[in-house]
Amino acid sequence: MQISTLRVLMVLCVSVLLTACGPSIYLAQDFRAYAPKHKTVAILPAAVTMQLRPNQMKNTTQAQLQDMELKSGVDFQEKIYSWLLRRKTQRGYTVEFQDVMQTNSRLRESNIPYSELRSRSPQELAKILGVDAVLSTSVRTTKPMSDGAAVAVGLLVGTWGATNQANITVNIHEGEAGKLLWKYDYVAAGSVFSSTENIVDALMRNASKKFPYTPKS
Repeated sequence: MQISTLRVLMVLCVSVLLTACGPSIYLAQDFRAYAPKHKTVAILPAAVTMQLRPNQMKNTTQAQLQDMELKSGVDFQEKIYSWLLRRKTQRGYTVEFQDVMQTNSRLRESNIPYSELRSRSPQELAKILGVDAVLSTSVRTTKPMSDGAAVAVGLLVGTWGATNQANITVNIHEGEAGKLLWKYDYVAAGSVFSSTENIVDALMRNASKKFPYTPKS
């Protein structure tokens, strides 16, 4: 009886670790006034901040950390783009999503490096990208979320740790005025080997229930 109870508790603990906290969602009251005018939305590379432990930082150079954050940011961008494309037909989104290769190409042509994306205004980015709105993602994690980054840290540090946590915020800003139209805050936790795809699936599966560009928005 005690063994059975222990197994149940273990399952519940694992479920808690792999379950995200309840999301927080904001939708501008006048979103309906903007939505009909929007035809194309660009998805920016995610702004990723990795908070490594002190012993991990000793074995990780600043250049290595920045490289991992960049790769994870592009990984998140690509996974979110793929997810939205798959769901567009099912849910009938009222906008198109700019190909991320085109988005990144235009950013490079405009000499905007990944490190400066956070300092540029939504209006400036929307004009450069030729879109009506921009979707930006901010990720703060205690461990790298992409498979490659996780392996890199594991090799550098020699230890993997048990869990990680990611605080994720997704914003949609209107292109002309730069107004925040939609904001989605999400907290996810799981194994250090959690892939970006798994995190994005969990994120967007929840976000899709309130994603603004639907016929019912």
